[in-house]
Amino acid sequence: MIMLRQAAAVLVVALFAGFVPVTAAGADKAATRAAMTDWYRLILELVRHTPTYSPPVASRSLAYVGIAAFQSLATGSDHLISLSGQLNDLGETPPRERAAIYDDTVVLHAAMARVALDLFSNTGPTGQRALKAMERRMRERVSAGLPEDVIARSQDYGLRVADHVLTWSRQDGGAKVVNMGFPLDHRLGTDKSSWVPTSLVRQQQMPLLPRWGENRTFAMPDGASCPLPAPPAYSENPDSEFYKEADEVFTVTQALTPDQSAIARFWSDDPMLSPTPPGHWIAIALQIIERDGLDLETSVDTMTRLSIATADAFIGCWHAKFEFDLLRPVTYIHRVIDPVWEPLLTTPPFPEYPSGHSTLSAAAATVLTSILGENVAFEDKTHERDGLPNRHFASFNAAAEEAGISRLYGGIHFRSAIERGLEQGRCIGAFAASLRTRK
Repeated sequence: MIMLRQAAAVLVVALFAGFVPVTAAGADKAATRAAMTDWYRLILELVRHTPTYSPPVASRSLAYVGIAAFQSLATGSDHLISLSGQLNDLGETPPRERAAIYDDTVVLHAAMARVALDLFSNTGPTGQRALKAMERRMRERVSAGLPEDVIARSQDYGLRVADHVLTWSRQDGGAKVVNMGFPLDHRLGTDKSSWVPTSLVRQQQMPLLPRWGENRTFAMPDGASCPLPAPPAYSENPDSEFYKEADEVFTVTQALTPDQSAIARFWSDDPMLSPTPPGHWIAIALQIIERDGLDLETSVDTMTRLSIATADAFIGCWHAKFEFDLLRPVTYIHRVIDPVWEPLLTTPPFPEYPSGHSTLSAAAATVLTSILGENVAFEDKTHERDGLPNRHFASFNAAAEEAGISRLYGGIHFRSAIERGLEQGRCIGAFAASLRTRK
């Protein structure tokens, strides 16, 4: 794997090599869009290399980055509608001065830089250097040829928007992650169906972020807004539904085809080895934006509502996970079917039901479909740098379905968790899809 020091340096150089320059008359929309997507690319690199950035934490930060970007532009746009008053507890964004001249690219850059520097304050010295280098070099580029008063006014305004969003973020319940998300005071369940640790790592003897489902949501009312029925009742009877679902995992994983194994690995998106599942969907959106040359308004709308949907998806999914507190396939199969069986993928350290990949992916697909269309075919190149073959999809929903079933192939989820997770994700995604963002 490329180390962060090398990757960040290479990335910053690559970003500016392709950056659309501004003119003396001010930045055009292509330059503003390029600044936004370049920041996202660096942020995805930082997600990959920041130890505390588990998938729920990554989704939260991506949402606040997207909202800051959107709000920084909406206040001066004839085409975008502010999210103030639509997202939970988000007050009015500070307005721009009337009749004053602003440069949107400078505004957006200042806002995204401030939020990224704050949310990744624990990324380590190398990451901090990458962030500061990006901020400095981007600022020089977007300011070139502009009057000093426009630069100062635009930078100041972008910072005010960012500070408004960051102040709001600190009251959501997820701002502080203690012990990398594994609280020492959590009490494990005692039923036979209850989740038990599946890792020998000492820290992971407690589940990841057990109170994440209590966090303030973004577009949906709260973490319980898309409830699920209970999973099949725990049973060790071979005729029971629960046993049959476990036996399916056992049987399928014993005879995986090469494509099934490739699917499992492609969607694994492990922390520290990838941009995580929410970052994967952000990467997909970036690929579509670049491929189709989407306009600025569609691009920022897509990135923001996508990140809102995925952040809400983790809150809703985690609310359900700790409501049902279900054990993982590896625990049940070792107990009842085969004591030496092992899944293809490493089992994550938290309860099984529903599947986070399924909830997240269906929410993402719902939003992307609502904005970009029902049958948008694409080639997913997210893991090209990691040596995994690209995968082709006929639609966003097809990708979500594959992401869901990948967890069965990986041996870490039962079918009910996948199918109902997809249902939950579609419900959650509908809240973000219904936000009013365009005039």
